[in-house]
Amino acid sequence: MIGACIRGHVVPTTGDTIITFTIQFIKTAVLALTIRFGAILQGKTAEARDIEKWLLLAGVSGASKVIFERVPGVIEAVSGYTGGTTENPTYKTLKNTGHYEAVEITYDADRISHPQLLNLFFRSVDPTDAGGQCCDRGAAYRTAVFTGSSREATQAREALNRAQTELEQKIVTPIIAESTFYPAEDYHQDYHKGPNMVLTRRGPKTPADSYKFYRNACGRDQRVEALWGPNAPFISH
Repeated sequence: MIGACIRGHVVPTTGDTIITFTIQFIKTAVLALTIRFGAILQGKTAEARDIEKWLLLAGVSGASKVIFERVPGVIEAVSGYTGGTTENPTYKTLKNTGHYEAVEITYDADRISHPQLLNLFFRSVDPTDAGGQCCDRGAAYRTAVFTGSSREATQAREALNRAQTELEQKIVTPIIAESTFYPAEDYHQDYHKGPNMVLTRRGPKTPADSYKFYRNACGRDQRVEALWGPNAPFISH
């Protein structure tokens, strides 16, 4: 005879009883694993729903990429081109294809919202300049906001109106329906993080120092600060 210990007493059991206990144990274990696996899947699904993309134009995509990738909640910022008339544009063909330099931002909507990103965008550029940005002149460097839905378009108009009221100047940044985004060439991505020295007008510099030299010489930060003052989010005051 086989005994099972229940509350300190040995209770006689049969083979059928052992089988019953075993089946019940297996069912309980399977149920627990199913619940756990379902929770993991739900967590991943929720996380996936919170990850969104936003396409903006800020005149010189590399400059916008550098500042937006530092924003808490932004997962990735990719330089590229959009809004033109041909497929697969390159940096050298922008003048002939009508593309804008753009940045595609992937962000966690639980940490930062689309309206917040729009507010940061308008205050990081000169939205009153219809011909480019500071020393970068031409159609490819104009500011614009690209939208992929009516909700995004409404949010963009609201952000533009807020910025215009605050600035007390006419904002010329257009709101444009989103079109195909083409990532820029590899050498345009994370240029400022490169390891090799580059030759500038001020001699050899690291890519990080070269980028800082460009921003200063181009007058981007100076212009943004002159427009927005203490409300310029990426300027140290």
